[in-house]
Amino acid sequence: GQFGWKYGIASTWVGIGNALIGSLAAWVVLGRRTRIMTQHLDSATMPQFFEKRFSSPALKIASSAIIFIFMIPYTASLFNGLSRLFEMAFGIDYSICVIVMAVLTGIYVVAGGYMATAINDFIQGIVMIIGIIAVVGAVLASQGGLVSAMSSLAEITDPSTTMKGAFASFFGPDPLNLFGVIILTSLGTWGLPQMVGKFYAISSEGAVNKGKTISTVFAIIVAGGCYFLGGFGRLFATSEQVAEFGYDFIIPNLLSTLPDVLIGVVIVLVLSASMSTLSSLVLASSSTLTLDFIKGTFVKDMKEKTQVLLMRILIVVFIAISVVIAIIQYRGGIAFIAQMMGISWGAMAGAFLAPYLYGLYWKKVSKISVWVNFAFSLVVMLLCVLAPQTLPAILRSPINAGAFCMIAGLIIVPVVSLFTPKPDKELVDGCFACYTKKVLVEQRSSLGEEEEVVNA
Repeated sequence: GQFGWKYGIASTWVGIGNALIGSLAAWVVLGRRTRIMTQHLDSATMPQFFEKRFSSPALKIASSAIIFIFMIPYTASLFNGLSRLFEMAFGIDYSICVIVMAVLTGIYVVAGGYMATAINDFIQGIVMIIGIIAVVGAVLASQGGLVSAMSSLAEITDPSTTMKGAFASFFGPDPLNLFGVIILTSLGTWGLPQMVGKFYAISSEGAVNKGKTISTVFAIIVAGGCYFLGGFGRLFATSEQVAEFGYDFIIPNLLSTLPDVLIGVVIVLVLSASMSTLSSLVLASSSTLTLDFIKGTFVKDMKEKTQVLLMRILIVVFIAISVVIAIIQYRGGIAFIAQMMGISWGAMAGAFLAPYLYGLYWKKVSKISVWVNFAFSLVVMLLCVLAPQTLPAILRSPINAGAFCMIAGLIIVPVVSLFTPKPDKELVDGCFACYTKKVLVEQRSSLGEEEEVVNA
């Protein structure tokens, strides 16, 4: 809703970026190498990867703390959006909606674990595809079709731009900030532990090809459809309403114009999207805190049953904290959903993206460069939240600040690595040995270097 209001139909580029950069390119660049090296290093989480790749238990502790802390505003933003929709549809108090959603998520994540979450996500994904197609079609039909809706959008003016037809144009009224959103939401997935985690479970070469195809098509339909839908937000909300109720009012108000049957579809759609994301977030945060922070740091030898019990307890704690923040945010109007997401993504992806990416491909990444990048991203994002006036105007938005941290990290890590002590050669060669290991494959997968021609 916020992006559609600011950039009009051009916000669809965000969904396209999510599909091509956040899904397809991520599978191509990260998928196979992540699976090979993480299995070789016996690392089940991103903090464990940092520990073993750079031989630094301190990096594991620092990264696990970053994940747990900055997962919370992202989870709170999901509770926020979901509960606003339920409040609109059923007239139920926002706080009650948040608590009920939290209890439901907690029950099926705690009771079911990883596989139950994966199966749920699959089913919810199908619901999302059907739902977004139905909703986009209904919204356009309510405006007389695509051409009529685009014409109405082109007639809208705003004091923020002198461009005619800005909200129906190809790049919108503010291409630079739009680019920042694309970078944050697309490239950002490369450095988020809950996104990268799926690569650890790749079972075969065929799974890589299936994964990148399915996830890309899914993202084009769902992410592309959502941002395309948001682009028409100005047809369903006035500037006065947005000024009074905020950007988070736009989409619920748009959906309230739909027939009751479609509102039901939307409820299931958003519930599926939110709960699938919530489950992956709470699993990532609780497992990280248990396996990477508490185990080996405070409790040296922790039995497997104890680990599982502690993870379940931390899931409940994590959800409870997120619920409190979501309620406070709603009552106090502290930040909009997109800003809360920007804080979370910016801090985590800004800190992790460059060290993780270079760590998979480049032997010369130094431990100090990783620490410098962690510190840089955290300082920028904390300043953006606590003292935005200290930053240039363009970086006072958490979305732009997060995108800036990610891009800056891609420069910081190699530059600092060139001027700091080189990593231990034996350690690095041991990490990268997995890529040169010889494997046998069936002939239908590879012809090989030399083939004999046999004449029947």
